[in-house]
Amino acid sequence: MQITRSGSQPSRKGEAKYFTGDVRIDPLFQAPDPARAGAGSVTFEPGARTAWHTHPLGQTLIITAGVGWVQGENGPVEEVRPGDVVWIAPNLKHWHGATPTTAMTHIAVNELRDGKNVDWMEHVTDEQYRR
Repeated sequence: MQITRSGSQPSRKGEAKYFTGDVRIDPLFQAPDPARAGAGSVTFEPGARTAWHTHPLGQTLIITAGVGWVQGENGPVEEVRPGDVVWIAPNLKHWHGATPTTAMTHIAVNELRDGKNVDWMEHVTDEQYRR
């Protein structure tokens, strides 16, 4: 058994090459081999969002605070609120983040495949975000 104490892992700022706006990432866990699951708590300030990306084994988002948006490629922008759980299928191009006026925090759960859990793509444009 391993207990990771709250506050024992430093927060980090979301990198501008993967995020638009102010984003804070708080690591929660990365299970040791042979397990593949890992998770982080991600806080998006109003207007902040991810770039388009995919996950080789999918992703689960658990919304814990605020109001946010998620969108799969060619699908509608969906509003999400605390208590909502979003399953994103493997290799579905998507983005997620806060609304223009409200911050949003979610726990992102991913699995590693061959040491990788995400493939980053282009930024979500302001036009795509605002539609």
